[in-house]
Amino acid sequence: MAKISEMFEQMPTRYRAGVLKAARSYYFSIGDLKYTVKLTPQACTVEIGKTIDNADCVLKTTPELFEKMVIHGKMPGMMDITMGRVKTNDPSALQELKGLFQF
Repeated sequence: MAKISEMFEQMPTRYRAGVLKAARSYYFSIGDLKYTVKLTPQACTVEIGKTIDNADCVLKTTPELFEKMVIHGKMPGMMDITMGRVKTNDPSALQELKGLFQF
């Protein structure tokens, strides 16, 4: 299993600049790890912890499900959401996230 911290460290260099049309922020709570990711059309910035009050998209999940999403491109199913293994305030922004990075 890839380390979650390494995935976040790699995000800025794996970001596909020019795909996103407007700035967006994501807050990730992956197990015990917390990250804020700020995206502009040109760049990606990753910050450890919760550094903004209201992220555009929030994702809370387990390290195992996060790895499946990032590395394998497998988005969570309705059962994952229903069972509470994945929590988000914006499923469409979460879905769009996989196209913004080259993993």
